[in-house]
Amino acid sequence: MNWRQHFRTQVDYQLWANQILFESLSGLAAEALARPEGLFFPSIHHTVDHLHVVTQIWFARLEGRHMDADFAHIQTTDWHQLKHDLQQTIRELGHWLDSRDEDFFAQSIAYRRLGGTPSSSVASDILIHLMGHFIHHRGQISAVATRLGAPAPEMDYLFFVRDLEAAEAKLRG
Repeated sequence: MNWRQHFRTQVDYQLWANQILFESLSGLAAEALARPEGLFFPSIHHTVDHLHVVTQIWFARLEGRHMDADFAHIQTTDWHQLKHDLQQTIRELGHWLDSRDEDFFAQSIAYRRLGGTPSSSVASDILIHLMGHFIHHRGQISAVATRLGAPAPEMDYLFFVRDLEAAEAKLRG
């Protein structure tokens, strides 16, 4: 498997895992999603908003653009719009990655950190970081959500693989 295929699978996994998490959260009241619960970005809503903004930032950097961000405030206040926008941004990233040649993933990407400091990272390292960032924050959200009474979502990568295998087996009959 090459890097492009690897990250295409990772994008698909992130979309799947986010959907599993969102389904788990669907039974919680809106105020529970917005209430400070001891997360780094205080609420579940704010943490999902952070994931969306971070995805936009890294996507911009990969494209050679700069994007400023304010993590102190929620950018997308409507919960349903936020879930849609996050998934759409991840899909767009996946399609964009599909159009990159394999050499892209070994390229050094120059960017400015949010404070303005110049930096650079290899594209594959950026993408590995971004994919891990999703897992990190989904774990935090899941812990709070289950404490609030939501069902514990099974979002681990092997559950995704098993889900794909089951779908393929069903298609084969």
